[in-house]
Amino acid sequence: MNGLHYGVVLTGCIGSGKSTVSKILQDLGHSVICADSIAHSILQSCAQEVAQLFGDEVCENGVVNRKALGAIIFHNKQAKKQLESLLHPKITDEILTQARELEIQRKLYFLDIPLFFESGGKQKYPVRFCLVVYAPKEICLERILARDTLDMTNAKARIDSQIDIEVKKAQADFVITNTQSLAQLQSQTHKILEMITEQYKESV
Repeated sequence: MNGLHYGVVLTGCIGSGKSTVSKILQDLGHSVICADSIAHSILQSCAQEVAQLFGDEVCENGVVNRKALGAIIFHNKQAKKQLESLLHPKITDEILTQARELEIQRKLYFLDIPLFFESGGKQKYPVRFCLVVYAPKEICLERILARDTLDMTNAKARIDSQIDIEVKKAQADFVITNTQSLAQLQSQTHKILEMITEQYKESV
C-alpha cells in the first residue's frame, strides 16, 4: 500500500480534547477525516448484523442505540472484539479511501482516529506523523464524568478500554498538552502546526 505522505494522524484518549483540536484545525482551513463520523455511519448501515450479534434490544426501529450497545461492549471484551471484527475493516477502508482522495491535493490534512494505536497504528494507516492530544488520566476522567453524565464505573471502563494515554504520548511524533485554557490549547495547536508544516517543506 502506498504511504499517506500528506496525512497526519490526530489521536488521544477519551476526554483528552482531541475533538477540540480537530475543530481548531478545521477552522484553520485543514481537511480532517473523522473516524468517529465514519464509524457512526457504518454502524447504522450494519444495524441488522449488530442486532443479530447483541440482541434486538440494541436496535430501535432499525437504528442502533449506541448507549445500549456501549453498555455491553465496555464491560465485555469478547463482545467488543465481535463488534470490532464487524466494523473495523469497513471503517478502515473508508478512511483510506478518503485519505487517498485528499493525497491528490498535495496539501497537509489530518486523520482524526481515536483508536489509532489500538487498531494497528502506522502499519494500518501509513502516515508520516502522529499527533497526540494529551491530558493526564485523572483529568480525562474528570472531564468525561462532567460531560457524559456517567457514573465512575462506566467512566473508568471507557478510559480503561483504550491504551493508556501515557503510552500513546510516548509513541507520538508530536504532542499537544491540553490541561489549561482553550486559548492555550489554540496557541499550542498553532505552534505544532507550524512545526509539522516545516517538516513537510523540508521533505519536498
